[in-house]
Amino acid sequence: MLSSSASFDQNLILTGYLGPLQLPTARHTAEALHMRFVDFESRLEDHSGMPGEEVRALYGESRLKTLEDELLSEIALYRGTLIAIGGETLVRGAYNLLHTTGPVICSVASVDAVLQRLHLALGARFHDPRERDLALGKVRREWSIRKNPDVRIVDTSYMNDMQMVEAIIACWREAATVIDWRGV
Repeated sequence: MLSSSASFDQNLILTGYLGPLQLPTARHTAEALHMRFVDFESRLEDHSGMPGEEVRALYGESRLKTLEDELLSEIALYRGTLIAIGGETLVRGAYNLLHTTGPVICSVASVDAVLQRLHLALGARFHDPRERDLALGKVRREWSIRKNPDVRIVDTSYMNDMQMVEAIIACWREAATVIDWRGV
């Protein structure tokens, strides 16, 4: 077993869908754990000078993957960091690099909770079927990482932001105290 101090050498890789509370919840979790916080999407935008979707639209998928790989090589060296990263990015190859640095936790929610959160996030656009379908497609892609057996799941369906933070912390602590069979 890892000692409690050894768990501070591990990262917490957080993915999934929390709705409009995504980044604040991740930040609060990092603060509660006294960890550095890295939002992969923001770092990618800083690194490339534009959002990832814009890189993909202008230069193609291979350029986006190259930029992601450059940034992931740096982030993989971090320890004691909460890394908020999209499930799509993890599926495209980041999982193999990051899961050895700490547990991957994916937040999920029931369909009702997701629709409620989307309604809050999209406002009036929620009533446009195309906007709603795009948002639901993004949620499905975010959750595709769950197919990996090592990913831990936290159901945040009917939790408020503080309950989400507590559930994520509890899951991370449980994962950080199990025998680390990867030799990290």
